[in-house]
Amino acid sequence: MKLLIISDTHQDTKTMEQVIQHHKEVDMIIHCGDSELEFSYFEDKPIYVVRGNCDFDSQFPEEQVLKVEDEIVYVTHGHKHKVKSTLMPLSYRAQELAASIVCFGHSHLIGAEMNNGVLFVNPGSLHQPRGRKEKSYAIVEKFKDGWNVFFYSSEHIIIENIILKFY
Repeated sequence: MKLLIISDTHQDTKTMEQVIQHHKEVDMIIHCGDSELEFSYFEDKPIYVVRGNCDFDSQFPEEQVLKVEDEIVYVTHGHKHKVKSTLMPLSYRAQELAASIVCFGHSHLIGAEMNNGVLFVNPGSLHQPRGRKEKSYAIVEKFKDGWNVFFYSSEHIIIENIILKFY
């Protein structure tokens, strides 16, 4: 299983489209909100997208629960879960949904961690990064003993790789 996770593109369709075209091998494309685009932009694209705090089109769902192979993926922007200060509300929601992966944005900071057997991934921002200079996105791959999370710059260069094993 291979996921492309992007977030906080803030109307930068050029960068977003370049990343999507570069990774045709993925099983699923996820956008964690703050596209600042109309919902209709995504209607003919194979992208699962949620509403961020800067998205004003009410057609965007607040969250999505997706099934990929044997995994349940929970997607939200994160602003309603206080992700800038804690992952606890997001963790509780993941438990309610029996999610094994949580994808979120909002803070524009890259990060990946395991918490109670759940993988949490924030791909950063493809438009306004914080904490580093590179615009970023994530590729998540499942392997036999865990997860491999690659963070890439918008130029498709690996900027960080995190391996998280199941215990």
